[in-house]
Amino acid sequence: MQKHTAGRRDTYDVAILGAGMAGGMLGAVLARHGVRVLLIDAGVHPRFAVGESTIPYTSGMTRLIAQRYDLPELKALSSFKGIQNKVSRYCGQKQNFGFVYHREGQPQDPSEVNQLVVPSAIRTETHLFRQDVDSYLFNLAVAKGATPRLGTRIERIEIDPDSGAVLHSTTGDEFRASYIVDGSGFRSPLADAFNLRETPTRARTHSRTIFTHMVGVTPFDDSPAARQHKNPSPWHHGTLHHVFDGGWLWVIPFDNHPSSLNPLCSVGLTLDPRMYPRDDRSGQEEFDDFLARFPEIAHQFRGAAAVRPWVSTGRLQYSAKQVVGDRFCLTSHAAGFIDALYSRGLTNTMELVNALAWRLIAATRDGDWSTERFAYLEALQQGLFDFHDDLVYASFVGFRDYELWNAVNRTWMLGTMLGNVMLEDAYYRYLRTGDEGVFLDLENSDSPGSPLPVSAGFNRMGVLARELCEAVERGTTKPGEAAAAILGHIGAADFIAPSFAFGERDTRCFNMTPVKMARNAVWCRREAPPEIGPRMINASKGLVRMRLRGGE
Repeated sequence: MQKHTAGRRDTYDVAILGAGMAGGMLGAVLARHGVRVLLIDAGVHPRFAVGESTIPYTSGMTRLIAQRYDLPELKALSSFKGIQNKVSRYCGQKQNFGFVYHREGQPQDPSEVNQLVVPSAIRTETHLFRQDVDSYLFNLAVAKGATPRLGTRIERIEIDPDSGAVLHSTTGDEFRASYIVDGSGFRSPLADAFNLRETPTRARTHSRTIFTHMVGVTPFDDSPAARQHKNPSPWHHGTLHHVFDGGWLWVIPFDNHPSSLNPLCSVGLTLDPRMYPRDDRSGQEEFDDFLARFPEIAHQFRGAAAVRPWVSTGRLQYSAKQVVGDRFCLTSHAAGFIDALYSRGLTNTMELVNALAWRLIAATRDGDWSTERFAYLEALQQGLFDFHDDLVYASFVGFRDYELWNAVNRTWMLGTMLGNVMLEDAYYRYLRTGDEGVFLDLENSDSPGSPLPVSAGFNRMGVLARELCEAVERGTTKPGEAAAAILGHIGAADFIAPSFAFGERDTRCFNMTPVKMARNAVWCRREAPPEIGPRMINASKGLVRMRLRGGE
């Protein structure tokens, strides 16, 4: 139990606003290195949270942070096996990313599906039961020395560029810190205090969502619509996305592994509010109306029931015109948000933790809290926001026509795969040399926030897809023409081996088999450009090493 005395005054090196996943992980890293950390939150643990699906980059970055900052307790979070054994038996497995395309009032076409299967040899992904994972990280931070202040709301912040910040709580407490990191989310105290929100947001994406946890959700594989599907991995073994003109539905089961103790399934319906405006219906009523229009999706939910009230949002997108300033930094969801599509939120969070932590540790030791030291975080956060916005915007336009969606979906798949190559290459080189310079190499880029900043062709692909989708939305380009242009760019690309067939229209499900991996290895050595081939080889060596060590 926390002792509380109104009017107390405490001093810290770093005050972290928000004790969720970002705050807990950053707090644990900093405290491990002797930084005096205040971890402050208006809420308490355990608590409900979404953002539950990891991607390979998430797991890889967790392993990297654990190694780089000498915090082995984090490594458990880098794989489903580690989480099951050391963190929580209430999480699910993730073996694939699945997408099933639907047209209202029509039977589902079994050829209109897309799936990316994570190779079994390097499979680490998880459906995170966030209340357990967030609590684990919060408690780890406290165990390493962070000072917790839950149930504490900050109402006023003062910052002096020369001396630091003073935070005033609603109960009269005063906290002093040399630096503030705000990871609190949309209702960021720093964004409010210093008018940092970008109004209107520059985001092109428009979406809103309703979400909850449910019991009794039936695997989609058992539905009549799925009987003709030829996907290589069962839908229920991964994160399933039902996509349709105007939106998408996520289905994230926590009960899809024999060792899981959790009967829940995360369910969220995300809609373009310009097509589906928010009204006075309850979340359950709106969800029931949606299922009535898509009966083949409804099969999954015939016996399902929500176990908590539906959360219904307005437009999800918001951004910041500035995220780094004198003595402060906004991270991840305090800085901005696009959409849960493609599970980028956790990845972006860890990217920022990795780049921010060493700077804070160094500043604590040498007293240099200058804005210039943290300037890269501005470029990184804004780059992550814009990259994801381009991708999600293009996807929502693509939802109106399967051929266009089939093409846009490849751009996401390539970003997911190749971003992980960049990360695993850096991790492999760091393990071999111990040289922190490999991480600075990642920062020296003209495209901060891009999964593959070293490839001009890859970065052009994302912009091309967005520009073509803008033309489709304006009515100046037909969806089929835009789809052909995107696939043509991918087919001619030098950043991916032709054997993977990402540019082939009729290849809908991608399973990285051992044969394809072997062909890719040959391509890396003989044909790949120099900025790609060696990185892929190093990444493969590192992932094989991880597998031999039992998945870490």
